[in-house]
Amino acid sequence: EAVIFDVVENALKKANVHPREIDVLVINCSLFSPTPSLCAMVTSHFGMRQDVATFNLAGMGCSASLISIDLAKRLLGKGHRKALVVSTEIITPNLYHGNSRGFLIQNTLFRCGGAAIVLSNNWLDGSRAWYKLLHTVRVQGTDDVAYECVYEAEDESGERGVRLSKDIVKVAGKTMEKNFTTLGPQVLPFTEQAKVVWSVILRLILKQLGLALKSNGAEGMATKLPKVKPYVPDFKRCIDHFCIHAGGRAVIDGIEKNMQLEAFHTEPSRMTLLNFGNTSSSSIWYELEYIHYQQKSNPLKKGDRIMQVAFGSGFKCTSGVWLKV
Repeated sequence: EAVIFDVVENALKKANVHPREIDVLVINCSLFSPTPSLCAMVTSHFGMRQDVATFNLAGMGCSASLISIDLAKRLLGKGHRKALVVSTEIITPNLYHGNSRGFLIQNTLFRCGGAAIVLSNNWLDGSRAWYKLLHTVRVQGTDDVAYECVYEAEDESGERGVRLSKDIVKVAGKTMEKNFTTLGPQVLPFTEQAKVVWSVILRLILKQLGLALKSNGAEGMATKLPKVKPYVPDFKRCIDHFCIHAGGRAVIDGIEKNMQLEAFHTEPSRMTLLNFGNTSSSSIWYELEYIHYQQKSNPLKKGDRIMQVAFGSGFKCTSGVWLKV
């Protein structure tokens, strides 16, 4: 209650929205799913309307906030006016009491936290909106490695906790690549898209040429063919700010290296991790607040585009792009 009530009250106050104006309420909390639900708790405390559409998402990990945003966007497109999204993680009831290293990581990395976001599809609210939602993309891994890399289970002693696999960084990289493959055509300039297509075509040609040479007994020539790496598109040409899920230093370092980002691009993620730890799904909003109010190295301007990227159990990668208005 201390976390959720506080963020909801502050969000409604900043947006100048009365609780009874909310048509859709979406709350995501991965590990804590009580009865009655968190949505029931919020609607009762704030006296929302009886016909408010409520959705409680659980078990979706750190990627759940953008999934909630995507759900709210779809519901707003069905005629609803205003939506409230609450992203939080309550880890106290799920503290691990055993000694298994794979399970102990959750105790040292995760922290309680929360964020609330008010969305509207009413054009009259455009003049007071801070950001406009442009795109949301979600990708779900389906193989066993992806499914088991973040897994709630019991250890050898019967202590329950969340086990983090050593494969998590590799799985996150694959799902992020698939996510960006979908997001890229929606945001990248034509020149970057052309480079990606040319890279794919060139690699395919060289692969087929190598197979042809080997089938004709020219293995030596096949081994001398140049190796072409997949082209990594430059998202900096279309995105001004990045909110990368503060899942850990290795995650941030890996994305910074692979996307060839500058230090000021990952500053919001690193400062969030330093000051608040991994607050799960809400971390990308801590980062956006840092960009909005505090960042001096890359100040936010009207017309800037902000990309949010998050990863979650399952394994999922979600992304969203916002426009500063």
